[in-house]
Parts: sequence; C-alpha cells; structure tokens
Amino acid sequence: MKYFAFLKKLPDFFRRTGDDDRSLMDKLRDKYRLVIMNDDTFEEVTSIKLTPLAVYVGLSSLIVGTAILVTMAIVWTPLKRYIPGYGDFKRDAEISQLVNKVNDLENEMEATRHYNENFRKLLVGDLETMSKQTAEKQGQPTDTADALPKEVDRIPEDEQLRSAVAKGTFTADPAITASAASGNSNYAPRDIPLEQLFFMPPVAGEVTSGFDFKKDHYGIDIAAPKNTAVKSAADGVVISAGYTVETGYSIAIQHPNNVVTMYKHNSVLLKRTGSSVKAGEAIAIIGNSGESTSGPHLHFELWYKGRAVDPSDYINFN
Repeated sequence: MKYFAFLKKLPDFFRRTGDDDRSLMDKLRDKYRLVIMNDDTFEEVTSIKLTPLAVYVGLSSLIVGTAILVTMAIVWTPLKRYIPGYGDFKRDAEISQLVNKVNDLENEMEATRHYNENFRKLLVGDLETMSKQTAEKQGQPTDTADALPKEVDRIPEDEQLRSAVAKGTFTADPAITASAASGNSNYAPRDIPLEQLFFMPPVAGEVTSGFDFKKDHYGIDIAAPKNTAVKSAADGVVISAGYTVETGYSIAIQHPNNVVTMYKHNSVLLKRTGSSVKAGEAIAIIGNSGESTSGPHLHFELWYKGRAVDPSDYINFN
C-alpha cells in the first residue's frame, strides 16, 4: 500500500511549486534562453532570450506577412497569368470583343468590294448582270432582283450606247452618244460643268455640319425630323445600297456627267442596287444608323469626276 501511495505522489514531486495557480499568460511570459555553443570547445557563441509568447507572435506575424505578400504578387503582377483559371473571364471578354471587331471589319470590306464592283459595272453599262446574290449581300429585298431580265434582245440603240461607254465617249445626249458610237467625228463628248447642272436638295432641314476636307468630312450633315423622306438630287441609277457599321443604311446614285451622290445614316432604304431614279424621287427615310451620329440627320456627299466637292456650292439648302 505504501508503494502505491508513493507512485501517486510522484508527479507532484516533479511539478514546480505554484504551477497550478498561474494563468496561461503568466506561463507564456516565462523567460527562456536560446544558447548557441561551439560543438568542439563548448564555448558559448551567442544567446537569445525568448518567451513562448514572443515565439508565437513572431511566427504568426511571419505567416500573415507572407500570405499578404503572395496575394499582392498574384493580384498586381503578371504572375497571375500563370495560375490556372485565374483571369480567364477577362481574357475571354477581350477575345470576344476582338472577334466582333474583326467581323465588323470583314463586313465593311465585303460591302466596299461590292460597291466597287457595282460602280465598275455601271461604268461599262453592265447593270443587268447584277444578280440576286448581289442584292442579298447588299441587304436589299430579293423579290425585285428576280425581276431583272436574264437575257434581252438588244436594240441597235442599246448596242450603240454600250459601244460609246466602252470607248469613253458616253454623254447624256442620246444624239451625241449615237454619233460618237458610230464613229462620226463631227460630235465631241459634251462635258457639262458642274456649275451648270441642276440638283434638288435631298431633304429640307438645317445644315449642322459643313464640308471639311481636312477633317475627312466629305459632305454635309442635314438635320431633319424623324421619318422625313430622303430624295434623289437628280436623275440617275443606284450603284450601291446597303448597310455598313460606320455609315449605317447608305445609298449611292450615279448621275450623268460623272456625278455621284451619296446619302448616309438612313433608317430605311427604299431603292435597291440597279434601280433607276428621278430627281426628287424618295430613295430612303432619314435616320440615325451607323456610328458617330447625333439624332436623325442625313450625311450628303457630292462627287464629281472622282473628287468630293462641297454640296453647298451647288445646292441651295435654305
């Protein structure tokens, strides 16, 4: 019995006096010395006084500081690009925007190609070969495209006109055209000065922006009420009608004497490529389509012999 009593009292023998009475903070403040000694001579090299509380605080600060530095390095440096799954949503959005821009540029290039092709066909008198596929790509109704005759019996006057166009002797006067085509040198091609031509204003409204060649503004902007009809400035043939990202719904008309007029930012087009129009005939409805627009208005351009001129010099918009 005495042996078991001794074993029961043995832990109390090794326990320091008063340990059970001290709090946890008191125990954490106990001082210890970390001694570094020479292993050969057992000479003390240095020593550091430490407490458990100081060790815990130091380790916690080191862990928190390391975590903050790693987070900052990931967020504010290119290192995040090497972390799988980080930032994928932002990159996907940027790629999607770039794809949309490329598609818009491709559409504009395609529209420009069709415009140039239609212009070339007009110059050589090949309007009836504009097929249904061309009308579809220009964004125009295809029911009237089927109405174009695939083959017609050409009359002598038609052959003479085509020959004159091919030789570059076409004029608006049928008599002169026929004589030039037949080789009669008594007639010379008539080139009427632009000042002597008559043009109707396409819309009645206020000119909000004038012609400025230096700023690449090759026409004038005319503000008009919504749903106002846009009219052809003179007799001619529609050489282009469709939609582009920059100019919206636009239409271009070839007139005699190497004159071309353009009508941009419309809401609706009333004519298709290849249509013949008369001066004052409605060809579109004013709108606000395309880029860089500020309300319903018409951007009107006048081109003479491949050069843009100021429409205000030849048309009275007041």
